[in-house]
Amino acid sequence: MSACTTETMNSHPHADFSHPIALISDTLHTWRQRYQSRRELAHLSDRDFHDVGASWSDFAIEANKPFWQA
Repeated sequence: MSACTTETMNSHPHADFSHPIALISDTLHTWRQRYQSRRELAHLSDRDFHDVGASWSDFAIEANKPFWQA
């Protein structure tokens, strides 16, 4: 599973916001990352959650967000 942090979900470290195409491209990239991360999270087993000391309910809100929502 890829690591997903608040920083990777919200930031745009390499974006060039001076160009509209760059902004659109960066937004689409961010949405794809969110989609993939949340999809992976939704497919974790109870054992996976137990390994990190958490339960499904701890991550359910994040996993159920739409890709466009940070």
